[in-house]
Amino acid sequence: MVKQTILFDLDDTLIHCNKYFDLVVEQFVDLMEMYFHTYPIPVEEIKKKQAEIDLGRVMQHGFDPNHFPESFVDTYDYFSDLTGRPKVSEETARLIEIGRTVYGHSVEPYPFMEETLTQLEADGHELHLYTGGDRLIQMRKITEANLERFFGHNIHVTQHKTTEFMESLITQHHFNRKTTWMIGNSLRTDVIPALRTGIHAIFMPAVQEWAYNNVAIDVEPQGAFFTLGSLSEVPAAIHSYTGPLASGE
Repeated sequence: MVKQTILFDLDDTLIHCNKYFDLVVEQFVDLMEMYFHTYPIPVEEIKKKQAEIDLGRVMQHGFDPNHFPESFVDTYDYFSDLTGRPKVSEETARLIEIGRTVYGHSVEPYPFMEETLTQLEADGHELHLYTGGDRLIQMRKITEANLERFFGHNIHVTQHKTTEFMESLITQHHFNRKTTWMIGNSLRTDVIPALRTGIHAIFMPAVQEWAYNNVAIDVEPQGAFFTLGSLSEVPAAIHSYTGPLASGE
C-alpha cells in the first residue's frame, strides 16, 4: 500500500458546525421579530439580508470571528434605517452577545470520525488537519475533540482557505501531489483548491450547507475526485484508487 498524505477539513467534515450557526440565526430572528414587532418584516427577508451581509463580510475578511455577530448588527441597522425605528444600543449589544455564542458550543463529531482516522493512521498514511477560522477558536475545538492525537503538529489554521494557501502548504511541506488528498465539505475552499493544485479530492457534502460553499467546479481533476456520503467510506475510496497518480508512476 502506497503511503498517502491526507488533509482533512475540520468544520462539517470531522465535526458539526453549520447547524450551530443556523440555531443562533433562529435566536437572532426571534429577537428581530420582537424588536420590530410593529413593522411587517417577513422572517425570510431578515434571514436573507443577514446571510447576504455575512457572506459579504467573509468574502472580504475571511473567517474572522467577528463576521457573524457583526452581521447581526448590520442587519439590525439595515432594517432600522428602512423602517425608521430608532436604534437602541442595548439591543445591538444583545445581538453581538447572541452572535458570539456560536463559538462556544460543545464539539460534536461527525459519525465515524474516530473509526476513519484510526483506520487511516493504522494503514500508515500521514494525516493533516487543514481548517479555516480564528486559531484560538479552532484549536479549542481541536483539543476538545481530542484530534491532536491523530494530527500532532500537522495542524494548519488560516483565516483565508484559498488555492494560494493550499499551494503554499504543498510546497512548504514537500507534499507529493500524486499521493496527496484533500477531504472536505466545501467546494469553494476544499475541493476546488485541491483540484487546481493537482492533488486528489474527496467532497463530503455537509448535512446543512452554507451558501458560501456552493460554487461551480470550473477545473478538470488531474487525479481522483470522489463524492462520498460518510467518513466511513473514505479509507476504501482511497485504497481503491489505483490510477497512475496514486501509484506514484
